[in-house]
Amino acid sequence: MSQQCDLVIQVNGRRTFFLNQQTLSVYSGKLKKIVAREKKKNEIKSLRIRINDFPGGSDGFELISRFCYSNGGIKITVSNACLLYCGAVFLEMDEEVCIFNLLKQTETFLQGVFFWPWNHILESLRSCVSFFALADSYGLIQKLICAILFKISHNSEAKPLACSSSSPETANGMFASSGKTTYDDSSIDQWWFDDLTTLPPMIINKFAQNLGAYRSKNNNLILTRFLVHYLKSALQRKGGRNMKKGVVHSRNQYSTLAEQAIQGVILAGQKIISCRGLFSVLRIVSNFCLSKDYRDKLEEVIGGMLDQTTLDDLLISGSDTCVYDVDLVLRLVRIFVNSKNASAQRMKKVGSLIDKYLGEISPDQNLKISKFLEVAESLPDSARECFDEVYRAIDIYLEVSMEKTLSFIFASYYP
Repeated sequence: MSQQCDLVIQVNGRRTFFLNQQTLSVYSGKLKKIVAREKKKNEIKSLRIRINDFPGGSDGFELISRFCYSNGGIKITVSNACLLYCGAVFLEMDEEVCIFNLLKQTETFLQGVFFWPWNHILESLRSCVSFFALADSYGLIQKLICAILFKISHNSEAKPLACSSSSPETANGMFASSGKTTYDDSSIDQWWFDDLTTLPPMIINKFAQNLGAYRSKNNNLILTRFLVHYLKSALQRKGGRNMKKGVVHSRNQYSTLAEQAIQGVILAGQKIISCRGLFSVLRIVSNFCLSKDYRDKLEEVIGGMLDQTTLDDLLISGSDTCVYDVDLVLRLVRIFVNSKNASAQRMKKVGSLIDKYLGEISPDQNLKISKFLEVAESLPDSARECFDEVYRAIDIYLEVSMEKTLSFIFASYYP
């Protein structure tokens, strides 16, 4: 005999389910209370209710409904365990309403997370994206991230990663309070970098927080390397397009990661990261919405090492009009000139570098004369043995400018 559909539930304002009151009330304390309350208000057999902010939306609620209509039995997998767990908490599907409750079943399944294969943990993390806030508040994100750190430590040559909030030995204490993770990053392998680039920035932010290296606290070299790799991969997926445009929350999440990477680079300093490496980082993070403060900090480090720079490092793409970012080079030169360690020998190295740079930017038809002269005059006279390369660059600039002027005149007067 088919059950009566005496309960209509609209989930997240989108999909409507026609269900049986008794079937759902047996397993859900929340729905049981709602049904009882509505029956007191309206003495009618059929009820219509709305549920907003349900984890996983209509797909998540359909899974919960299947559990109820299957007499409390459902196949729990790595791809649906977190969704079912959040749904069970949301609908109060615990031991107070049923012995074979969904909350207990999902908890039992998730207790084995430290022994799952690596790809299963990543799959479970990705499944949380659509209900991330709830999964995070229920402790699921931290649990899964701790499992990732455990796998990394046991498959690397470095000392074990220790997540104080959870471990295989303490897995029975489900979703304990937040803790910090510490480790020796001197020899950790980077085999896991590419795998973690498949995770969204919100999860990577949590990954950094678990390491106790969030924002200005980032003094972890391996995390810094990973963040730079992650941001570079994000740009490659976007076809190299600038990430300053797009969905606001996504931009903010990426910019937070970029700022974390910069902080790590600054703390690592020139003893660990080469000048070329710093320019590589600058090229990557410049595609994200950085605060002026963080950009200035990175440029301060690079500017102080300008004598170690090559011409190729300086040839960074400019705006829509100019070929190269001349303003960046001017800022770096100012930093170097004003530094305390700018000896005469180092200054001459930078002088030779800037003269070569002038030769590269001189053919740019869109470069204003004022900007060209600003580069030429950015160093003191003592930085140059002679001015031959400067004069050569000026000749090229004037020749190109004259051609541009003549082309404009002919186009204007002889259409």
